[in-house]
Amino acid sequence: MSQASFGVFSSRICSNISSSIVVFKANIALPALIFHLHKAPLTSSSGGERDALLQFKANLQDPYGSLSTWRPEDDDCCQWIGVTCDNQTGHHVTVLNLYDAGLVGEISHSLANLSYLSYLDLSSNSFHGTIPTFIGSLTELTDLHLSHNSFHGTIPTFIGSLTELTDLRLSHNSFHGTIPRSIGSLTELRFLDLSNNSLYGTIPPEFGNLTNLQYLSLRYVGRCSVEHMEWLSHLSHLKVLRMDGISLAKQNHWVDVILSLRNLSYLSLDGCELSQLIYPYSSSFLNSSSSSIEYLSLQNNNLTSSMYGWLYPLTGNKLRHLDLSSNMLDGIPKYLGNLSSLYNLYFNNNSDVVNFPSFLYNLSFGCASLTLRSLYAERSQFTGSLSDDIQKFSSLIRLNLSDNHINGTISEKLWELSSLKHIDLSHNHLSGAISENIGNSKASIINLSKNPLQGVPSTDHMSNQSSVTYIDLNSCKLGPHFPKWIQMLKKLNELDISNTSISDTVPPEFWNIHLSSLNLSSNNISGEVPDLSSRDFSKTIDLSSNSFSGPIPHLPPHLASLNLSRNKFSGGISFICQFVDGFLQFLDLSHNFLSGQLPDCLWHFKELKVLNLGHNSLSGRLPPSIGSLINLEVLYLYKNDLSGQLPLSLKNCTSLSFLNLGANRFSGNMPASIGENLSGLYGLILRSNNFFGTIPLHLCQLPNLQILDFSRNNFHGSIPSCLNNLTRMVQEGFLLPPNVHPFTTRWSSCGCLDYLVGLFGNRNEERDDQEYVAHAMIEWQGSECEFTSNLGLLKAIDLSSNNLTGHIPHELTNLHELLALNLSNNALLGEIPQQVGEMKNLVALDLSRNSLSGGIPSSMSQMNFLGYLDVSCNNLSGRIPSSTQLQSFQPSSYNGNAGLCGLLLTTKCLGDEDPKIPPPVGESDTDEDWGWFCIGGGTGFVTGFWIACGALLLNRRGRHAFFHLYDNFKDWVYVKVVVFIAKLRRIAHK
Repeated sequence: MSQASFGVFSSRICSNISSSIVVFKANIALPALIFHLHKAPLTSSSGGERDALLQFKANLQDPYGSLSTWRPEDDDCCQWIGVTCDNQTGHHVTVLNLYDAGLVGEISHSLANLSYLSYLDLSSNSFHGTIPTFIGSLTELTDLHLSHNSFHGTIPTFIGSLTELTDLRLSHNSFHGTIPRSIGSLTELRFLDLSNNSLYGTIPPEFGNLTNLQYLSLRYVGRCSVEHMEWLSHLSHLKVLRMDGISLAKQNHWVDVILSLRNLSYLSLDGCELSQLIYPYSSSFLNSSSSSIEYLSLQNNNLTSSMYGWLYPLTGNKLRHLDLSSNMLDGIPKYLGNLSSLYNLYFNNNSDVVNFPSFLYNLSFGCASLTLRSLYAERSQFTGSLSDDIQKFSSLIRLNLSDNHINGTISEKLWELSSLKHIDLSHNHLSGAISENIGNSKASIINLSKNPLQGVPSTDHMSNQSSVTYIDLNSCKLGPHFPKWIQMLKKLNELDISNTSISDTVPPEFWNIHLSSLNLSSNNISGEVPDLSSRDFSKTIDLSSNSFSGPIPHLPPHLASLNLSRNKFSGGISFICQFVDGFLQFLDLSHNFLSGQLPDCLWHFKELKVLNLGHNSLSGRLPPSIGSLINLEVLYLYKNDLSGQLPLSLKNCTSLSFLNLGANRFSGNMPASIGENLSGLYGLILRSNNFFGTIPLHLCQLPNLQILDFSRNNFHGSIPSCLNNLTRMVQEGFLLPPNVHPFTTRWSSCGCLDYLVGLFGNRNEERDDQEYVAHAMIEWQGSECEFTSNLGLLKAIDLSSNNLTGHIPHELTNLHELLALNLSNNALLGEIPQQVGEMKNLVALDLSRNSLSGGIPSSMSQMNFLGYLDVSCNNLSGRIPSSTQLQSFQPSSYNGNAGLCGLLLTTKCLGDEDPKIPPPVGESDTDEDWGWFCIGGGTGFVTGFWIACGALLLNRRGRHAFFHLYDNFKDWVYVKVVVFIAKLRRIAHK
């Protein structure tokens, strides 16, 4: 569950805590109160305290002016924001509350002069350093909040001397070391939060002395363990317990301890290795279910359904929220259906196969069907159909069953649930027609995408639909005609009918619908787009991969994402100057027939991350305002008619990581600033232009560069030997592909989402997170290929078709992870570096059409992955090394080298002989041996295959991890292994 969701739930629990100081503490967490309530207009502080606060301010950076009222000329610091004085202490400062003030620096020792201070809140800033020792002298402190900062070092033992503390919060810092036992001396403590640090050791049993404790969070405190849990049973007032990430693998009878805490309302034990316990509870609790727990989370514990025996006593009739996500459960027991207060059930990411009709039947067995408001079960291996049992859940508001294997038709009863507001059945195997009863649904959000559903509800059936604001039917079969029923959805705000087999024009009245987001991509929709400048689009317009034509119209100025790629739009692109609000993050106009110049109005696009104008007919120079794109990550201008030198302002685009200017008419020297300022570049493609001059040495300062393509230009001089500093081409192991660029559009404006946010407290789920995968045309093994999702795995250097001279630097051979090297069609001299064989991952090597001399290095025999080699048209001589790898290439790979000899060539080396034909007598023996080899190899393959598959079938956790790993590695394996298999096949055919 998210932090926001936890906050909603725990705030309700904290409101029941009897201590008034805890209630006060919960209230002041609101930023609006921080800087307004803590004033005492009728008091006056001492001069020493005023000077102490000014010294504290002097040591800090205050970028947001939060301390602007702290002025030396003011005698009374009690009037300053964040400061409160108390008449009962003689007008001394008692409260310093600077929560979320944006302050940066260390805590000044001058605060030691605030000897009457009882409340200190510096949380959610950027304080660093260690906790200063003077804190131990502030013995009046009741509340110390230092969470969400960058403090490091150990938690000092003198914390134990602050015996008046009722609230101690040190979470979300970088504290290390052990948890001091002295905290056990703080017997007045009500609230303790040490979560999200880097502590280790055992949880001190002295915590058992904190008998007044009501809130304890050790969530992801570090690498800590619990030696014995008996101390926990002494905390009889405890209401909230969070121990996520702490191993309880050796804590037998831990359930008994939890059940002894009669006031416990909130329990979170995510990632506690609970599956390893042999005796989680004693038999005396077997038939008891009198738990007071309202919120229970057991995520990520590798639990199987055998755990339901000990779960029973923890699930009383007060339970409102149950999270069993990320386990290995194959269903749920019927007793969960009897929980009379259950509101929310999370069953996400379970790796075992679950029969959904049985799941739904057990859950509807009792009162839970009447109380359940939300069921989250994404990615949980559900099979079977969505049965009519769904009608029993009359209070259901939110249903998410996405990314499962549910098949069959959708039960008609689903659309009759009057309380249901959010339906997500996407990424399943649901089939049949989209029910006409969808028009009767009261749902605000409907997502049926990525299902083979078909058919179109009639306009009459949708005329009563007055609730839906968001509908996603991506990859359903709605075509060939454009669905007219959409116009009946009067409250529709976001629409996705991409890839739905529509081959039609858009009805003119459709464009009058008030949408914030529209996706019609991947259809065959034609016609022109009208003027949309007065429409309400505020998030996304995606019309890509259609047949729209004509000029691009005026568009709404508030868009965050615009994709018009792969259409037939024509004319200029001056319309982009209308985007003056600076919200645009994504702009893709590629693969059209656009012409004219790129307008010089790019200073509006401060948030733009992706700009793709490739495959058009744009001309002229790049405008100087391109330097205003300070957040730009991808600039793709491939295959236009742009010309001139690159503007110097390009160096200001310091966020740029992929720059593709290939197939244009750019000229001039390559600016050294690219290497000096654009250090984040992983792809630099300038191929097929008119650049000249030498390759600047500053290029070697790009540590992330893994695609360098300067081919088909007029560069001269030598190849920089410092290219071995391109460390990304040296790093071994699997690295996350850098060509995935996420961007986020603004919050949805539909009212239903605000309602759901208020209900579930998790607004992150309503963000429209998208991503752009950079792609490029690359010369690969002699032909031009487009790399898309696998571009991030490519590591290549292409300097071909230039005027480069000199020797091939031997330092290049240090690039051990390089996959492709093309230096062909230059004027390179000298020998091929003898260490070239150390580039063992090289898949393609092209040194053809140069003036290289000497022999082919014998070290190349070690290049087992080499699948493409061309050294033709040089002055090489000597014998081709006799390795199987080098002998497997076609003679054309070596042609044009008069001095080369070998079995592959017409020129044989001295001592070479034609292979003798074996006598017929041995032919049958060979065939018999080959037959036995095939039988043995086939048997071995089948045996090994089923051993591997059997292990995956029996080991649920291993199966889940394997396929997750497969998704990440499949492109990398393709590049690495396919060529190796081809080599083996060539060996077998010899």
